[in-house]
Amino acid sequence: MKIARAIARLAEALEKLPGIGPKTAQRLTFYLLHNPQNELDSFAAALSNLKKDTKECRFCFNVAETDPCPICTDGQRQQDQICVVENPLDVLVIEKGGFYHGLYHVLGGAISPLNNIGPEELHLYDLLPRLKSGLAKELILATNPTMEGEATAMFIAKQAVKFNLKITRLGRGLPTGADIEYADEQTLSRAFEGRREF
Repeated sequence: MKIARAIARLAEALEKLPGIGPKTAQRLTFYLLHNPQNELDSFAAALSNLKKDTKECRFCFNVAETDPCPICTDGQRQQDQICVVENPLDVLVIEKGGFYHGLYHVLGGAISPLNNIGPEELHLYDLLPRLKSGLAKELILATNPTMEGEATAMFIAKQAVKFNLKITRLGRGLPTGADIEYADEQTLSRAFEGRREF
């Protein structure tokens, strides 16, 4: 049976998303097909405006509606702590917990030689001027507890050691090999409380 081109195109587009295989893409396509047109129009508009309505913060590289982001401009935040994370989603998860009140630095990934991602492809070197300013007294390395995350944390620690600040790593409340975005708030809170000198 020949499938309609519109259905095939959407299924192929959905398949490009992480974690979506051919069968899931087809299920999602047929699910969307049975939604009212106004809901599809709203969904399409939200997707179309995703990049247009967001900006990357020039200081921390988090994604927000404004540049600089609300976290960087919040005078109530602890200006002497910088938490280094891999992705903006990690910031969202940590903020949801409500236990951390410092600043962030979003790397945009982790060092992964197998995927041709080195320090130059990330916002690693953008962190150094923030540390050089002397405002930060603690650098919290909150990269994922994976091989890539550990390598990235070690690279940052080697760069940051010359700035005479406390360098800590999240405690092992997070299981090895897990991503921060999947951690619940209590586990994440314990990981922050159990952070240690790096």
